[in-house]
Amino acid sequence: MPFMHPMAALALLILLGFLFNIPLGYIRQNYEKFSFGWYFYIHISIPLIIFLRVKSGFSWRYIPLTVGAAILGQIVGGRLKRRKNLKLNPATPHENSL
Repeated sequence: MPFMHPMAALALLILLGFLFNIPLGYIRQNYEKFSFGWYFYIHISIPLIIFLRVKSGFSWRYIPLTVGAAILGQIVGGRLKRRKNLKLNPATPHENSL
């Protein structure tokens, strides 16, 4: 993204990392914790985030920001899925309910 101001490019990179992980966190809730699918949906966005970070010209020093955005996206997506499940099955007790 050489045509953008570096701070705008960084903000876009962080936003994309966050937004890309929301549906992945949502889907991840369908899998048992620590199963292959669970790990897959947590880690599948990492190559994309690395590619975007390198192509944007940011060094390794920005990895905590992009990983943090990815984690927040996973959390938000998972909470959306749990909230939907609670609305669909209100009488069923659910672990980690909101």
